[in-house]
Amino acid sequence: NKLNVSFLMIAGLLVSVAFTKPNTKKVDVAKSKVGWVAKKVTGQHSGIVSLQSGSIVFDNNRPVSGNLVMDMNSIKVTDLQGEYAEKLRGHLNGKDFFDVENNPTANFVLKNSAATADPKKFVITGDLTIKGITQSVSFDAVFEMDHATANIMIDRTKFGIKYGSGTFFQNLGDKAINDVFDLNVDLVFSK
Repeated sequence: NKLNVSFLMIAGLLVSVAFTKPNTKKVDVAKSKVGWVAKKVTGQHSGIVSLQSGSIVFDNNRPVSGNLVMDMNSIKVTDLQGEYAEKLRGHLNGKDFFDVENNPTANFVLKNSAATADPKKFVITGDLTIKGITQSVSFDAVFEMDHATANIMIDRTKFGIKYGSGTFFQNLGDKAINDVFDLNVDLVFSK
């Protein structure tokens, strides 16, 4: 009789673990940070962009879907001051780069994740939309209880951003800008 009760308890526990409901974690956009770094022949520039909204769905602690929306009007340059920062910000917001007037948001949709040897680290795959162009991207991300971090390398030319690209233009010399820029993402989940 005790054996039957023990068996039923173990079976019930296994069933409850096997059928756990997915858990949606909302991103706290005020506490989360998205930094960017763009390099060129003569140096680099860096800044931040704000998240407008976001959530990640977890199933058994594995991220399985989600959506992040970046407010492209919020682009800031942090390595320059005053008029130089505003001039670069204006250029980034213009048609040569993100065309923010016509594309006020950029969006990432998490499609899948693969586990790694580290139980907190996953290879994330999803669709990134910038300037109305959607491309599949993959990157490593670390998920803790209340936050997640990732460094994402993005080839801007795949989104139609070709200004200053040595891949598309000859004789740029020291005016060439790297095709790839980095996004350093630190998501904080709401409690």
